[in-house]
Order: sequence, then structure tokens, then C-alpha cells
Amino acid sequence: MKKNITVINGDGIGPEVTAQAVRVLNAVAEKFNHHFSYTYCLMGACAIDQTGNPLPDETIETCLNSDAILFGAIGDLKYDNDPTAKVRPEQGLLKLRKSLQLFANIRPIVTYSSLHHLSPLKESKLTGVDFVIFRELTGGIYFGKKTLSEDQLQASDECVYAASEVERIAHIAFQHATLRKKKLTLVDKANVLETSRLWRRTIQQIAAQYPGVAVDYMFVDNAAMQLIVSPQQFDVVLTENMFGDIISDEASVLSGSLGMLPSASYGICTALFEPIHGSYPQAAGKDIANPIGSILSVAMMLDYFNLLTEANVVRQAVNWTLQNGFVTKDIDPINFYFTTTVGELISDFVLNNIKIDEINRENIELRKSTII
Repeated sequence: MKKNITVINGDGIGPEVTAQAVRVLNAVAEKFNHHFSYTYCLMGACAIDQTGNPLPDETIETCLNSDAILFGAIGDLKYDNDPTAKVRPEQGLLKLRKSLQLFANIRPIVTYSSLHHLSPLKESKLTGVDFVIFRELTGGIYFGKKTLSEDQLQASDECVYAASEVERIAHIAFQHATLRKKKLTLVDKANVLETSRLWRRTIQQIAAQYPGVAVDYMFVDNAAMQLIVSPQQFDVVLTENMFGDIISDEASVLSGSLGMLPSASYGICTALFEPIHGSYPQAAGKDIANPIGSILSVAMMLDYFNLLTEANVVRQAVNWTLQNGFVTKDIDPINFYFTTTVGELISDFVLNNIKIDEINRENIELRKSTII
């Protein structure tokens, strides 16, 4: 198989984690006789610094002509600390989502027994947690009309949804539910918001087309509580843009580290894959960032290409590193391995270059200490 992939490294730790994801993709290509070609493009603070534009037109054009996009992270402290900045890295990401019509954000939430101690929740609440959040990505309050009075003492943000916007992500979520535990939860605020009532009516109509999927409805405040009280109850969670932004970040702490979680954004013509974490500029260049979220995003990309065996091999490699304690500083601040080392180990596993019964930890430790 041949695929053209646009790579957007972005800012902060983005280039470091993305480099390891590309390394794993290359290992998959070598093992399974695929060919992945890469075109590198700018977006974010680095794009502003070089072009004055957080999303150059060349990046949009390249993305539109690619089979998939691998994205790192955006953001820089000089913009985070300056709320008056008119040009910001985040504008590039919002514009990219709109330009590519990336309307469905998919975030799997999975816990690992070896990382349960890192979560603020008790282990009994983490066992068996495995669900997916489907967040609508191009509508709602983030893209609605915004106003600010002349005296800057009154502001408004308009939340608008069309039934067609709800329908297109709902079908993807329902189809996914049929492949899992056949349960879908709509998270809304239909007791207060008219847009939520539109969502609920639309989902009730669509549910009739998927009689095998059980559907329940949960107000977002209750959902936020249930994610902590009983996260095992969820399978497929469907919600609008802002609610999805909030509850997916809340759910991310279940895994023990933001660096662990991947995501995908599906659109009309292509899809984008990225870890859910931010640019973490304080760690940039130190080789300590966790690349697993980016590497698992590659596994989701392989699923998107219908390379299911390849995707499972990548996930097996990640599980192996976690079970054997080959983890980065966010997971184990004392006995940790570097970004590049973890990426190399996962790639070696994919290529069958590691004999599991003959792990030489001294060599791995030497590689770690040499990097220091």
C-alpha cells in the first residue's frame, strides 16, 4: 500500500513525539511492505514566526491532497501569556478543522493496569475502562458569532447547530457502536439549551436506523460526575463541541497521563491524527516527552487505512513497553526512559528485533545514560 502523509510537527514537544510516530510508521512500512511518503508543513507558533500566519495556504493545500495528516501540537508561552495577541497558534488549528471539514473528533479512553497507580481514581473504578468519545468539531459555540461591547463590559458567544451537522457525526458514532458493545450515550444539556434539544431529537430519529444499539441520554453535568464515579459504564459517548472538549480532557486523567492518549479527526476528504496533549514547551528539546499518544495516533491512522493487523501490532508494542516499565518521565520520574528510547523500542518490537525472553536491560540503560 502507498499513502501520502502530511506531517505537521507544530510547536514545543510536537516535533519530538511526531518523530517517534514517524519512526514507528516506517517500521510498519518495512515489516508489511508498505510505502509511506511524508510532506512536512508548518502550523502554529512556528508558522507565525516564519510566515506571520498560523496556517499558511500551502499547508492547507498539501493537507487537502494527502491521504492523512499526522499532527504534533501547537502553542507557545509567549502567546499563552499574552491574551491581547491578535494572531495566535490556536487560530491555525481551528482554521484547519474548518478548511478540511474535520467534523468528527474521536478519542478512545483506555486504562492500563500498570498505570492505575497514576490515576487519581481508585483501581476498582479503572479496571475495564474502555470507551470512545465522539465530539462534533466544527460547529457550536467555538465557531459561533462573537460580540464585545464598545466599553468591553459585555460579551457574547453564539452556539448554533444544524440538524445535518448532528446527523453526520451521529452516523459515525452509531456505526462504531455496532462494532463495540452496542451502547451509545448522548451527552447534552437538553433541559436548558435549545441546541441540545435539537441534538436529542435528531439522535432519537437516527437511533431507529440502528435497532441493535442501546441509546441513553445524560446531561453534561451528570456525565462529568459519572466519568469519575463509574467510568466503566460508558462505551460510545457522543456530544457537541464544547461539552466534548471538556469531558474528553476530564476522561484523559483516567489513563494516568495526558501523554498516553491518541485522537483522530475525520472529515469529508481526509483525516487528521494527533495526541491529545498540548505543546508542553517547558519540556521541549529535553527528550523527556511521552511519545505514546502520538504513536497510538499512528495506530488509529492505520485503522483508517484499513490496515487492522498493522494497527494491532503497534498497540501490542505499546502494551509491551508499558508492562516492562519502559516508560517516560511523566509516568516514572525516577526510573524513566527517554522519548527516543521508547520510540526505538516500540519500532524494534514492530520489526521483531526484540526477543522478549532475552531483554538486556543493561544495554537499554546504557543507551539511556549515554543520551544524558
